[in-house]
Amino acid sequence: MSHELAVRVYYEDTDMGGIVYYANYLKYIERARSELVEDLGMNQLEMREAGVVFVVTRVVADYLGSARLDDRLTVLTEHRPKGPVRWIFDQEVRRGDEVLFRAEVTAACMTLDGRPTRLPPQLRD
Repeated sequence: MSHELAVRVYYEDTDMGGIVYYANYLKYIERARSELVEDLGMNQLEMREAGVVFVVTRVVADYLGSARLDDRLTVLTEHRPKGPVRWIFDQEVRRGDEVLFRAEVTAACMTLDGRPTRLPPQLRD
């Protein structure tokens, strides 16, 4: 499944050089993953109440270009299960056709006390 999230760059997102501060790309892709979870019919608060959460365990990122104030960006997300517990996200932040940021994010499904648990059924396909 492919997911898209539109993001606008605000003044608060930029650094002294007028470009998006590097850590904000991680915020953008986190928002996209949260929206994807909702689109798959899962509510993160309800999951937490049921004792299950997602924990990011690995991020491999490449910064390929710079976004600037008032840019309109798109975060593209592809996802796939990796075993019974892990979920892999391939994500890109684009300005039009230009890829500015690319990351592979691994998340694990965990209980509230930190033990691995199986992914919900809708994520295993």
